[in-house]
Amino acid sequence: MSRKACVIGAGPNGLAAAIVLAKAGLQVEVLEAETIPGGAVRTLELTLPGFRHDFGSAVYPLAAGSPFFSSLPLRDHGLQWIHSPAAVAHPLDDGSAVVLERDFDVAKSSLGEDGAAWIDLMRPFVDHWPEFVAEAMHPLPFIPKHPWLMTHFGMLAVQPASLLVRRFENDRTRALFAGFAAHSFLRLSEPLSGAFGLLMGISAHAVGWPIARGGAQALTSALCGVLSNLGGKVVTSSPVQNLEEIGECNLFLCDVSPGSLVKLAGEKLSRGSKLRLSGFRHGPGVFKVDYALKSPVPWKAAECLRAATVHVGGSFAEIAESEAAVRGGRIADRPFVLVAQPSLFDDTRAPAGKHTLWAYCHVPYGSTINMLEKIESQIERFAPGFRDCVLARNVLFPADLERMDANLVGGDISAGILDARQILFRPTSRQYATSARNIYLCSASTPPGAGVHGMCGYHAARMALSRMDRPS
Repeated sequence: MSRKACVIGAGPNGLAAAIVLAKAGLQVEVLEAETIPGGAVRTLELTLPGFRHDFGSAVYPLAAGSPFFSSLPLRDHGLQWIHSPAAVAHPLDDGSAVVLERDFDVAKSSLGEDGAAWIDLMRPFVDHWPEFVAEAMHPLPFIPKHPWLMTHFGMLAVQPASLLVRRFENDRTRALFAGFAAHSFLRLSEPLSGAFGLLMGISAHAVGWPIARGGAQALTSALCGVLSNLGGKVVTSSPVQNLEEIGECNLFLCDVSPGSLVKLAGEKLSRGSKLRLSGFRHGPGVFKVDYALKSPVPWKAAECLRAATVHVGGSFAEIAESEAAVRGGRIADRPFVLVAQPSLFDDTRAPAGKHTLWAYCHVPYGSTINMLEKIESQIERFAPGFRDCVLARNVLFPADLERMDANLVGGDISAGILDARQILFRPTSRQYATSARNIYLCSASTPPGAGVHGMCGYHAARMALSRMDRPS
């Protein structure tokens, strides 16, 4: 009889794991609690009819650059990447904006006196992107196939962003790098915060920061299409309380939070395994607002209209202060706000002449404080008259995010704090394996961590297959 595998959760990692298992010839069923698959990679009408908003992620450098996703025929299943003319824009108080161009020569010119330093920092990894990304997204520890490249990256990545920006002379370039590094949810003076700044910058040049035509759901639908062609199936509206209720399976791969896995597996896990999973630490959350707009955002710096992503936060010092406050469990007075404006480049997102906007700021884990006024004040600071453009808003507190996707515990979109204590094994000493031989964790809480790239599910499924026929 065919061997059977059950995947819990139809987020990008659950679907990636299911595809790997189905390719290996297993009979695969994916059980998803929500009415549509995708987890944080969904597109919903959150404000007004005809306005399609990405519930979670919206811009996809790591999906476009993912070694696993790149190996799949996603385009055959309707996925189209759209690249805005510039990867990201960062408005400043003088009415101008720093814009990162994908092309090295154009970027070097636009960054002025820091152009050469920026290119020198990014080029070694951009020029070897396929080799670099495959190893950067490999679970640790491992012996790299390109030791010099990865040693070079490691020596840079362990540094705090506050140290790496000393390479730049201009405050504008430092502000740009701060916006990238703030994706880490760490203090910018904290080790490893520089790694995120590097990865964001490298990916912008190597693969760009694209959006999916039609919204995030297009990526999920393409993954489901690939799985279906391999004989696998996704069953929605199927919450699972305990693995016992599923019946006999050779493998269980769980795209869930570590705490949820403890509840799902019950007595199948050893006491030590339960303790380790339960001790996994989640990081800060986000407060998100989706907007239906009657016109584009009236940025003072017109260059901001060239980028699907806009980092709103001002100078390096101001962003550093904002992130330090959140890391310390406090609300930032002037929060760093991440903004996506996909309808400028994708006319499927809103009715003709109208637009959508996606914005969030970092907040302490599980925060119940309404950040709407602070977010809009920050946007108005660089786009006076923004509020006059708003037709409707949908506000999501951390608890709302967790209610809509159980993996966003406390609003933590990073699936666990990525500090030095927790970076190596996230969250089991066996990377994906548990004390039960047929139960694996494959969510973004496992290596290499958050980011829509599917590599957590890919590596978890590969490990599960490699151990499947070993003697106990």
